[in-house]
Amino acid sequence: MSDERYTASRTALRTAGIMLVFTLVFTALMAATYRLTAPSIAEAVQTHKMRLIHDILPPGSYDNDLLADVVELGPAPELGLVRGGQVYRARQGGAPAALVLDVVAPDGYAGRVALAVAVGIEGRVSGVRVTEHAETPGLGDYIDPAKDRNRESPWIDQFEGASFAGTPPSDWRVTKDGGAFDYHVGATISARAVIEATRRALHWATTHREALFDAPAGARLQLE
Repeated sequence: MSDERYTASRTALRTAGIMLVFTLVFTALMAATYRLTAPSIAEAVQTHKMRLIHDILPPGSYDNDLLADVVELGPAPELGLVRGGQVYRARQGGAPAALVLDVVAPDGYAGRVALAVAVGIEGRVSGVRVTEHAETPGLGDYIDPAKDRNRESPWIDQFEGASFAGTPPSDWRVTKDGGAFDYHVGATISARAVIEATRRALHWATTHREALFDAPAGARLQLE
């Protein structure tokens, strides 16, 4: 019986040793892979961000390094940011030109819709793009220009140039509700969510414009 126990103990120890070696080797390989791929992944993320920003903020409208001129936000309920987000600051010749905000519409048909909203210094929306959504394919996903069947005039482009001077806050609704913005029949909820989130972003950006541009790059702000 003692021999059987000894053999079982040796087998268990050997198995544990093999598993430990396997775990250490696997961890080392994963760490090495991460170190090798992290720079390219970071570069891809930055490239994607700039491509998105170029869609809503023409390159000729600013001359600073947008990805370096960023402030971090704490939780911002008006922007739908539960855990906070980022604001990119565009400048022309050192003067404030526009803000690009992370925004979330929590009330899309299928849940949250993440947006990037650009607001010019004069209080006009330069552009809006959906960065994340789960809206119904072929129905509510037209809020994303990549999914909109109208390639020449995507639905989301109607925000370009929108302002409270031209469109009072009370008119930031779909035409079905008496507002100024078009929508696709059968997919009103998605449009309502994006319109309301954009309206709130415009109001928030114009309200906090000075504080956002005055803050040092990399600062974390908590603005009400």
